[in-house]
Amino acid sequence: MTPTPPRSRPRRGPDATGTRMWTWFMLPGTLWMTGFLIASLVLVAVLTVGTTDELGNPRFGFDLSSIRALADPAYTEVLARSLGYALLTCVICLLIAYPVAYTIALHGGRWKHALIAAIVVPFFANYLVRMYGWSVVLSDDGPLLRVLRAVGLADGDTKVLNTGVGVIAGLVYGFVVFMIIPLYAALERLDVSLIEAGRDLYGGPVRTFLHVTLPATRQGAAAGLVLVFLPAMGDFVSAQLMGGPDQIMIGNLIQDKFFQGQNWPLGSALTMLLMLVLLVGMLGYLRRTRKDEAEARR
Repeated sequence: MTPTPPRSRPRRGPDATGTRMWTWFMLPGTLWMTGFLIASLVLVAVLTVGTTDELGNPRFGFDLSSIRALADPAYTEVLARSLGYALLTCVICLLIAYPVAYTIALHGGRWKHALIAAIVVPFFANYLVRMYGWSVVLSDDGPLLRVLRAVGLADGDTKVLNTGVGVIAGLVYGFVVFMIIPLYAALERLDVSLIEAGRDLYGGPVRTFLHVTLPATRQGAAAGLVLVFLPAMGDFVSAQLMGGPDQIMIGNLIQDKFFQGQNWPLGSALTMLLMLVLLVGMLGYLRRTRKDEAEARR
């Protein structure tokens, strides 16, 4: 008769105790953040169908005029512009961040952590302060245009501020670090022997990059795209400091409706529209991640 193996007992070692302890430590902060998040979302959703009195103060009610106003071409144009700026920012950040992350992760040697710190630490400064400094760099008399005029690549009429180029430049400068970090993490985990094997199989460095390095770091690139797209879509500082009336984004529109136009229901409706766009992007990323994990388990 074959003896019955003993049943495995629940893990009760010091690791399980430490995990339980940290779970309890995280619980108050999680409840605090979740409670305020849900409360603010409910308030914004309710105000979407609210009204305003003669003084512009918000009043709860049931009025769909703010939702119907979202179909106004002026608002759809701003949303399309914001979406275009955010997507273009993602592409430019990816093109800038990939060579930087690749060089540091695979060729940085013992200096890789210092190089990453040199990139990340300047971004600890306040975002608004950095955007003010960047607006000075891009101004008509700033150092960028001075250098371009000196080498003959710009003339006296060339402008960067108050243009779409200036807004995108500000967005790229503000969020490129969010693309570098996940790409660096993915490249650092990459087995270098795969690249060496790819060179033996595919030959040139370009084909090796396309067939080996890029697929192996696809999840890092996807995470970077999400981390850049989400804040860039709702940003309003870059458009306010480096753009003009024709370059406003949906974040500027929401700010105007809440603080200057005294139209909180319309501002809430625009906020819910922005969150819907961001939710679609986030769900697309999660779906792609689950699909990659399923393929990896096969």
